[in-house]
Amino acid sequence: MSHADPSNIEQNITKNPAKWFEDRLPLFGFIKEHLMDYRAPKNLNYMWNFGSLAGIALVLQILTGLFLAMHYKADVGLAFDSVQHIMRSVEWGWLVRNLHMVGASFFFIVVYLHIGRGLYYGSYKAPREVLWWFGLVIFLIMMATAFLGYVLPWGQMSYWGATVITNLLSVIPFVGGDIVVWLWGGYSVGDPTLTRFYALHFLLPFVIVALVVIHLWALHRFGSNNPTGVDVKNEAKETIPFHPYYTAKDAFGLGIYLAIFSFMVFFLPDYLGHTDNYIPANPLVTPAHIVPEWYFLPFYAILRAIPIKELGVLAMFGSILIIFVLPWLDAGRVRSARYRPLFRPLLLVFFANFFVLMWVGGKPPEGIYIVIAQAATAFYFVFFALLPLINRFERTKALPKGLAALVIGLLMAGGTSATHASEGVAIPKQEWSFEGLGATWDKNEIYRGYSVATGVCMACHSFKYISHRDLTRVGFTEDEVKALASDMQMKPDDKLISGLSPEDAKELYGTVPPDLSLMNKARAGLADYVYALLNGYSDDVQAIHHAFPDTGAPPEGTYFNTYFSGNAIAMPNPLGSPDLVTYHDGTEASVHQMAKDVTTFMQWTAEPELLERTRLGVYVLIYLLIFIILAYLTKRVIWRDIH
Repeated sequence: MSHADPSNIEQNITKNPAKWFEDRLPLFGFIKEHLMDYRAPKNLNYMWNFGSLAGIALVLQILTGLFLAMHYKADVGLAFDSVQHIMRSVEWGWLVRNLHMVGASFFFIVVYLHIGRGLYYGSYKAPREVLWWFGLVIFLIMMATAFLGYVLPWGQMSYWGATVITNLLSVIPFVGGDIVVWLWGGYSVGDPTLTRFYALHFLLPFVIVALVVIHLWALHRFGSNNPTGVDVKNEAKETIPFHPYYTAKDAFGLGIYLAIFSFMVFFLPDYLGHTDNYIPANPLVTPAHIVPEWYFLPFYAILRAIPIKELGVLAMFGSILIIFVLPWLDAGRVRSARYRPLFRPLLLVFFANFFVLMWVGGKPPEGIYIVIAQAATAFYFVFFALLPLINRFERTKALPKGLAALVIGLLMAGGTSATHASEGVAIPKQEWSFEGLGATWDKNEIYRGYSVATGVCMACHSFKYISHRDLTRVGFTEDEVKALASDMQMKPDDKLISGLSPEDAKELYGTVPPDLSLMNKARAGLADYVYALLNGYSDDVQAIHHAFPDTGAPPEGTYFNTYFSGNAIAMPNPLGSPDLVTYHDGTEASVHQMAKDVTTFMQWTAEPELLERTRLGVYVLIYLLIFIILAYLTKRVIWRDIH
């Protein structure tokens, strides 16, 4: 280890503070050497952006997670409500949670693309095997962190996902059952489980940060690979400093990434999630179809493709572990798939097969889906088995002599209706005042919906996340709020709780009617589905006989509904006749009008921040568009001498 010359060390801290500090701890020199002056091949394309994007995604997850941790309660009785408290009552809480929730998916998107780029260009080959290993270890810990985080909202899919996935460890011989009990903190998923998962979910991102540092250290040991896979022979001619060239290029890529990411955050925050997670966890009610988050689906498909549980678990874990030995399975000298006529098409089919596994992993494990999953699983492992044979018989194309003559090119890339889950009945698309560019909360529509909600729905159901005071957010005055609360013998800050106690409800109906605050987000089809359901009750004999050919009627105690799964719903028609309420503005209270109004009211109770979110999103996208244009022009200026 070299040491600084004592004669050149700054002794007076007031004379030159920066040099005084740098002489004692060369932090800025380290950053300059490894992040600014670090030389990279001059022919890197935009596929090399995904590494830096993954780092930015990690930082975003840590920062947003830190703020969420300040308000989250790791208690099975409080967890679900604490998430709603963040979304509704914490200043900008909805934004922080959406950034964290969507950020998790985008983190996996860029990491999957980063791994895919490594596979295509042979970045796993010698001498970068250790670099590849640490990247895969980061990926594994990412998966563990994401799974732990998915459990924390304590919705239906969170609870049952935790139950199913942790149970997989029971296949470990002799100690599997004990490990599951230890992980749960008892004999079922419960409060100790949630507390442990919360602690680990908070800790593991910092472990990932440490591994990222080692990953970068390994990267700088031999330098970056490049699209040709050819080693750098003349550093002066074939490489360029990372800054300003690749910082400018990464800035442009970051702008594109943030624009897509922001669109999802502000306009489609729940698109990549599951509606069942807006239903509080219920250990007594198993969801019809338990699925993990989308980024786990390929491996979940492999697990379910094999009917023997033990072999399925081995195949699932093996599908990841086999990638660790890829440098030895594919040991040929040529790295890039550009110059490998056999490997390249096989790899592209492998990528397509991965998407097939992702698709089939989200489908029910029945019928043709099982056959497709088994075929895709077989090909997944066959791909790796074929690599040694390809290396033996493949005749690769001639490689470039070097990188100096190569010119850097840009990487070019050459409203559906919701559907009934079981019967394939299309849910009609409706026009809503809260959708589109001119979206707004119509005060009169909300008022009419409130009348239906309090006059009809609250006979059984509650809206426990909404108070009368919240109506001021859609234009109601304080006097109007006080008058409405007084009519219901409530205070303005009281939540809209049904007068029917849970005990009486259970005695009358055999179960406690669900809270309706989040119902519009807890169903596929959202507002369109709720509206269709309310209008879907029917006495059409032909339709009933078609749905129930054996009995000619729905089961006893249920009612026929065109849009409800299985067509038999236990809830009687709540809007069975017109004029159940009297509207303040004289509007006729027809069944369709009441359904439309109460659906709008329920959309507001589910997403009171909706308009604030979408309007802010427009400004963010405009800003990012300007940033993208400026970043691109800056990149053009900086790179003009290289091109």
